[in-house]
Amino acid sequence: MNSLTSLISALAYACPLILCSIGALFTEYAGCLALFLDGLVSFSAFLFYTFTVITGSPVAGAVLACLVAVVITLAFSAVVERGGANRFIAAIAMNLFFGAMTSCLSWVIFGTRGVLTNDLFKFSVGTARAAAVIVTAVFVAMAIIFLKYGRRGLYIRVTGSDADVLKAKGVNPGNLRTLSWGLASLYGTLAGILLALRLSSFVPNISSGRGWMALAAVFLGKKKPLRIVAAVLVFCLADLFAANIQNYLQGIPSSFLISLPYLVSLLLILIPDRN
Repeated sequence: MNSLTSLISALAYACPLILCSIGALFTEYAGCLALFLDGLVSFSAFLFYTFTVITGSPVAGAVLACLVAVVITLAFSAVVERGGANRFIAAIAMNLFFGAMTSCLSWVIFGTRGVLTNDLFKFSVGTARAAAVIVTAVFVAMAIIFLKYGRRGLYIRVTGSDADVLKAKGVNPGNLRTLSWGLASLYGTLAGILLALRLSSFVPNISSGRGWMALAAVFLGKKKPLRIVAAVLVFCLADLFAANIQNYLQGIPSSFLISLPYLVSLLLILIPDRN
């Protein structure tokens, strides 16, 4: 029973990063990598907290957070596409925008830019872990099916490398780039929601760099969903191992423990792709 609990705990710990990484994968295929994910994760966690406190319903809070985050991202993408702006620069600007909006709205609504807690926003550890594992499993499965069998998914996979082929078929690559950003926003928002659920509060910079790590995970996993999931699990297990090993073995340099997950990631990068 303890081993099962530990396994679920480890899986739940990795779930936000898995969702972020799958979201980034859509945009990597489309040739417009979602460099806004880190700011989005914190922004969506704030939205989830705010809407849950206002409505008194975590489900309503999650739905509204997803809706607002995705609409904002799609609106940005549409403006970028219509104006012909550089998507790399636009994504960086969006990341800054999400960070600024989180801080600004927190001050306007709650009168603080610090940690937010409320009796209406409290969840049991078991509930948070179960929700993380179930939501992640469902949405990863949906992403795999969409990318492998869905027409739009197949088009997205071609957009970044052979956009001219799509144009010849009468398909607008710009719409597919916008769709990929929308999907990345949805998955990033779910990641933010799961992080807030885990803590039963909103903490500034709750993403803790997961948006940037997700971009790296896409390449660690060779741009294949199941490999990405495996790479994230290995990274997170190494992170958990480094965080807990000093409870059992003393004298290990802290600098080595901090760098351990990244050393593992480097080894994963060096493994050749034989396919």
